[in-house]
Amino acid sequence: TNQQRSMSTTKKRALEGDAESQQAKRQRPNGSSSSEADTDGDAEAAEESKTEELPEGHDPAKPVRVYADGVFDMFHFGHSRALEQAKKLFPHVHLIVGVTSDADTHRIKGRTVMNEWERAESVRHCKWADEVVECCPWVVTQEFIDKHRIDYVAHDAEPYKDNSGSADDSNDVYAFVKRAGKFKATQRTDGVSTSQLLTRILRDYDEFVQRNLDRGVTRQKLNVSYVKEKEIRFKHKLDEWRGNMSKWSHDFIKLFGEDGAVGKYLFN
Repeated sequence: TNQQRSMSTTKKRALEGDAESQQAKRQRPNGSSSSEADTDGDAEAAEESKTEELPEGHDPAKPVRVYADGVFDMFHFGHSRALEQAKKLFPHVHLIVGVTSDADTHRIKGRTVMNEWERAESVRHCKWADEVVECCPWVVTQEFIDKHRIDYVAHDAEPYKDNSGSADDSNDVYAFVKRAGKFKATQRTDGVSTSQLLTRILRDYDEFVQRNLDRGVTRQKLNVSYVKEKEIRFKHKLDEWRGNMSKWSHDFIKLFGEDGAVGKYLFN
């Protein structure tokens, strides 16, 4: 009857559905679910990315594309040496240098002396830099790596703060490339850093203010009060007087001492 034929068709479709389901399970390892299979696939892709064959830079026509980023405030020879190390990682390197934006730097690290354009322009005049990326992202991402065809990222090995402001390993801006095996460590230059240069300036603050006042810079431009200006000028005059007194004393002893021109005449 029609009812029997309908029931037979329904039963047949159910059996076919069960067979397809069993076949799909057999195709997945250990009968895993679709989401588990996707996770396994992501892990395998990450492992393949880590072990993929990367260029060694022997062909000058195909240089290794190395990326190095930083704030580069008050660009100094420590910065230059870091970029030199990155440039010399392989026989032939195209060095891409990223310079962070004012917005990110001021929010995460603190105020800079130079603005983002000045910092980028300073890097452009470094002979090791082949390409400069202004306002680069604070955290290196796969999208950024793909866009600039980056093979390796170079920086010193210490964990560097991410957007959260933390500097432990879990928030290292270079954690991603380190896991992928695309990180190359450079060495810092001892004795020089932007922070150390600023410390020198602040240590001799009065002297630098006096120097600029002598050159005609107004106290308003130096953000110095009227009282502070007079204090610095008085201290400067006092230091000059002390210096002159020391010189006069030395000249007096030299002239009237036992070995002096007048002293020899008086004491002999």
